Amino acid sequence: MAVLTLILDQIIPLTEGRSEATGFPAADVLLVAIGLSALALLPLATWGIAGPSGLPPDQCILLFLATGFWLGQVGHPAAHELIHRPRREHFRLGAAVYTAFLFGQHASAHRLVHHRYVASPDDPNTARAGESFYRFAPRAWTGSFRQGLLAEQALRRRASHFGLNPYLVYIAGGLASLALAALVAGLPGLLVWTGLALHAQSQILLSDYVQHYGLIRARGADGRLEPVGTAHSWNTAHWFTSAMMLNAPRHSDHHVHPSRPFPALRLAEDAPRLPWPLPLACALALAPRLWRRAVGPHLDRWRKSRPRQSSADTAA
Repeated sequence: MAVLTLILDQIIPLTEGRSEATGFPAADVLLVAIGLSALALLPLATWGIAGPSGLPPDQCILLFLATGFWLGQVGHPAAHELIHRPRREHFRLGAAVYTAFLFGQHASAHRLVHHRYVASPDDPNTARAGESFYRFAPRAWTGSFRQGLLAEQALRRRASHFGLNPYLVYIAGGLASLALAALVAGLPGLLVWTGLALHAQSQILLSDYVQHYGLIRARGADGRLEPVGTAHSWNTAHWFTSAMMLNAPRHSDHHVHPSRPFPALRLAEDAPRLPWPLPLACALALAPRLWRRAVGPHLDRWRKSRPRQSSADTAA
């Protein structure tokens, strides 16, 4: 994937963001189609790999890898967009996709914790400079689960009309997904579904790791964090991966304007940029020493040249 995207991205290396006036009328239809296809793909791939499909072992391995990459690099960006949509049915579909990934807490923690505390020690999904992905991933997974649960509980203490805690749905949905996997292909199906979910989860965590690595929000004299701005996310401007990942690499604009639809996301001139396509950066992050050597100069250069004022916060 890294080599393929690198080649395609270099054909037309950089693109600029669209204006808000340039919409994509079928954006929501595309998101719903991808979300539903992700829910259908998991049992189908599980049957193909672990069931009586007749596929030889080498094709089963390729199917596992291809499915996991698609879920992590296409299904996840669509689900991420859906949980930010104002319509309840869109949010529920996005949450269902994450629940099928056995990662339902992401639907709560991403909105209630990550967007509020991004680029600070209070955000479990912000990687510290020098921290390897292998240290970050378990900290981010457990931290987001715990802090997302606390955030949902706090919402229900402040307002009784919020109803059932969605964590009950996430856990029940995850167990139902595993039951479906066992129904489709027995114990091997259970293992394959779990493996595909972990494959997708690792790519979600890799994206978080790369897109906020080493970036810090300052605290004022009153102890409050500075507003979320374009300085608090790494971006990439490569055309193919931006299209494939529904403009997820234009990450700064998403954090400043989390309700802005993906076709309208922009590349801010004052935001930090990585020179590699996002999938390639994630691949580099799997080799901690190589990643630190590669990203270190860019992080140092950004810290020295960073604008004093960040864009106004609209995420909280």
